[in-house]
Amino acid sequence: MNKLSNFGYKKVTPKEKTILVQKVFSNVANNYDFMNDVMSFGAHRLWKKIFIDVVNPLNGELIIDVGSGSGDLVLEIKKKCTNAKIDIVDLNNEMLNEGRKRIKKAGVNFYLQNAENLSFKNNTYDKYLISFCLRNVTDINKSFKEALRVLKPGGQYFCLEFSKPNSFIISNIYSYYKANFIPFFGKIFSNNRDAYSYLNESIDIFPNQEDLKKRMENAGLKSVKFINLFDGIVSIHTGFKY
Repeated sequence: MNKLSNFGYKKVTPKEKTILVQKVFSNVANNYDFMNDVMSFGAHRLWKKIFIDVVNPLNGELIIDVGSGSGDLVLEIKKKCTNAKIDIVDLNNEMLNEGRKRIKKAGVNFYLQNAENLSFKNNTYDKYLISFCLRNVTDINKSFKEALRVLKPGGQYFCLEFSKPNSFIISNIYSYYKANFIPFFGKIFSNNRDAYSYLNESIDIFPNQEDLKKRMENAGLKSVKFINLFDGIVSIHTGFKY
C-alpha cells in the first residue's frame, strides 16, 4: 500500500496530493501575485529580496529556480546580474505561463517538470533555488536528492519557506491570522476559500526549522544552516553539495 501524504490536514495518496496541489495552483494562477501581496501585506517582496541577497547570484553562474511560479526570484536575480543563466522549473503549466508573461529576459528557459524527477544532467547547476514551494512537493526527500544530483560539486542549495515563529505571542497571532484571515481573503479577492485554507494547513504541517535542517542533512546536504526572518514566520535554509 502506498504511504499516505498530507494535502493540508487530509491524508491522501502521493499521486492524489500531486494532482490536488496542481489543481490549487491552476485555480489561483491568474491572481497569484495579487494574493501574495494581500496575504503578506507586501512582505513577500522583502523576503524574496533578502533571499536573493543571501543567494548572491553571480554573472556566469547557471541557476535553477524550482517551483518558480510567476518568476519573482528571476526578476530579482536579473536586477543584480543581467548575464546570469536561469532555468525556471514548475509542475504547473498555468503558473509557468504567468512567468512567461512577466519575464522577457535573455538567458531564461522554462521547463514543465517535477522537483522530484528533473530531466537535467548530473552536476549541472551552481545554485538551486526553491521559494514557497517545498511544502507543496509530495516527497520532499526525493526533491533533496534531485537537487543534490543536479548541483555541481561545491554548488549550493537555497530554500525560502514558511516556518515556525520563535515567540509564543507572535506564534499565536500568526496562527489566528492564518486560520481565519487567509481563507477570508481568498474568498473575498479570488472567490476561492478552499485554496487558501490549504495554504494555511500546508504551513501548519510543514517541518519546523530544526526538523527541516535534519532532513536536509540526512539527504546528504552539508553545512546546513537557516536564517529566520520576521521571528521565524519564514526561514531561509542553505546547504552545500561537497
